[in-house]
Amino acid sequence: MGIFLTAQSALAQETPAEETAAAEEPDAGAGLPPELLDGGIAPNELELRLIPLTKPELEALAAEWLEIVRSKTEDVMSAQIAINRAGDAAAPAMRETLAELSAERGLLFDKYAKVISALEKKGGDAALVAEYRAYRASVIVEEKRTADFKTLLAEFLRWTTDRDGGIQLAIQASVIVASLIALLIAAKTARGFARNWVRHIPNLSKLLQAFMVTLIYWVVLAIGLMVVLSGLGIDISPVFALIGGASFIMAFAFQDTLGNLASGLMIMINRPFDEGDFVDVGGVGGTVKSVSIVATTVITPDNQVIVIPNKNVWGNVITNVTASETRRVDLVFGTSYEDSIPDALRVIEETTKAHPLVLNDPAPVIRVHELADSSVNFICRPWTRTGDYWDVYWDLTRQIKENFDAAGISIPYPQQDLHIKPETMKTALTSPAE
Repeated sequence: MGIFLTAQSALAQETPAEETAAAEEPDAGAGLPPELLDGGIAPNELELRLIPLTKPELEALAAEWLEIVRSKTEDVMSAQIAINRAGDAAAPAMRETLAELSAERGLLFDKYAKVISALEKKGGDAALVAEYRAYRASVIVEEKRTADFKTLLAEFLRWTTDRDGGIQLAIQASVIVASLIALLIAAKTARGFARNWVRHIPNLSKLLQAFMVTLIYWVVLAIGLMVVLSGLGIDISPVFALIGGASFIMAFAFQDTLGNLASGLMIMINRPFDEGDFVDVGGVGGTVKSVSIVATTVITPDNQVIVIPNKNVWGNVITNVTASETRRVDLVFGTSYEDSIPDALRVIEETTKAHPLVLNDPAPVIRVHELADSSVNFICRPWTRTGDYWDVYWDLTRQIKENFDAAGISIPYPQQDLHIKPETMKTALTSPAE
């Protein structure tokens, strides 16, 4: 009503010149199709007919629709007043009539809202759009606030059985549930095809394969959900605007998380390790169980599960123990200075070459390495497959000790020899005390 009072005041204050100019200007609402002013027009048809309208035409149409919903609201209020006057003697038919009028007015309000939305999208005055919407909201709130319980119950029962009310909502909810189930099935099917497809791509790590498969799964779900919502007539354009605004704020709020995200992508693309590799990252050694977009999960040899943020993984020195097919086993053995060096070399060489897991190519390296304080140290550096590293290490350590014992070669304890000269002792004993 405030809109019409404002318009009447403005017209009353016009000068004759302004009235003449206004009379010469064409009416902004002239030429509107009569179907647009029909309260019984289908919502979908109304949306289509609103598309070609200009801003002035939509302003005129909004004013006409405001009068339509205002007139229907007067009918609703008249029925409500009649029920209030009748009190407990109000017949059920009166409440049924009120419920029908409220349902009809609700449909008109929905179409009215479509007109206002179209006006807003085409640059309509923000204050005017807000005023139109405030009218609708205030009418609904005040109407519900002043209605008695029986009236509200009758309106609710009427709404639940209305084709454009509860039944339509139930249909839409069923469609959404069925669509979600179908989307989940479609996404899982797409994930299965993607998993089989990425396996045939050469030089693609398991980590990147898992990431691509998961990404395809969620993309199918997101696109399918947007298609379903659009099919139900829900405007999803505000969602994109919301995501655009929220992403700017989240970029500051989740700096560490975004750093882990970027590091996770770098790990998957550059492939410093893969699932199942034994790695040492920042002092943490273990087998890589999985790599998500933000963290790497490592299982230590004693079965501890350690989750490392990807930023700490990519920012540290990464040692991939199992990246190569073969590894060199570094062993050091010490013998006594009294033992024969050729005999010790022979025992080490024969024991090493006799081990079935030691590779012939590259050949083992066996040399005298160091004349230490207590022993003559020999290096033994055989090559083996990466998976056999610890078996060779432990076996050769035990076997060479046993063969040293059999050959009479000793492995000395750390020791020091102290030599005392007699002249020095005699001088120390006969010197006078100070």
